[in-house]
Amino acid sequence: MKALYIQQARTELTEHIVYGKLAAREKNPENRAALEKLSAQELTHYEFWKTLLPAEIDPKPHALTVFVTPLLRIVLGATFTTKLLEGHETNAVANYKAILSQIPATHQERLKLIIEDEKSHEMALIGEIKEKRVAYLGFIVLGLADAIVEITGVHAGFLGVTGETLIAGVAGIIVGFAAAISMGSASYLQAKQDPDKSAFISAFATGGAYLFSVVLLALPYFLIRSMVPAFVLSTSVGIILIAFFTFYGTVVFEGRKFWREFFEATGLMLGTAVATFVWGYIVGQIFHVNTGNF
Repeated sequence: MKALYIQQARTELTEHIVYGKLAAREKNPENRAALEKLSAQELTHYEFWKTLLPAEIDPKPHALTVFVTPLLRIVLGATFTTKLLEGHETNAVANYKAILSQIPATHQERLKLIIEDEKSHEMALIGEIKEKRVAYLGFIVLGLADAIVEITGVHAGFLGVTGETLIAGVAGIIVGFAAAISMGSASYLQAKQDPDKSAFISAFATGGAYLFSVVLLALPYFLIRSMVPAFVLSTSVGIILIAFFTFYGTVVFEGRKFWREFFEATGLMLGTAVATFVWGYIVGQIFHVNTGNF
């Protein structure tokens, strides 16, 4: 049991330190207050597990988590980072319940309170954290998802028409640029109907995410001179992007299933690629694009 106590103490101490670091860097007063509450709560949990250990044992935090998590907050936001940290709580609650009857009777009531904290209070505190990036996440995902499907389709179509990677890459960039403007404009008009969202930020989020995806998907066609390897690499980049935004969404929003959404989005992308490849091949044969006799 001592090893389990040390493990739990280390986890709670790590999260206490991490939440403290996140709070210190948070500019929003409400977010900072929520993170400070989380940090204080994790400290009390650590102190509980420490009372079950001999005085000479001094658990240390997980150094890598303490170092990496604030960096994740900078890139991916406070909501994602805190929910990712608390993602292990389902298993933690199950473990706590399993050992409840095994710990000293004098500590059992306190552990029951900690279980309730882990089940509800901490998620309620996390729910207090508000971020603009989460409010506009739907627009970002819209831009990424639409670009992955559409531009992969464009590249697949040219795979059926020509063996020139440069042509496929340039076509993807041109089509993608126009589509990014179109998608951004559509998001702008949509957001104007919502008083809680900025139409400009919505347009920028959608168009920017779209253009970002376009560049990444087109890049292999400028680096590789063989059409099939370039297409495979570009499609792999698309799948990685799908995995990223699907994972992000499943962490931030409760009730979402990663594998189901990942396979749905990947299937749509690959299905579009197959359809446009066949269509590109047919059009190429009709107009003799491969032979140049058109």
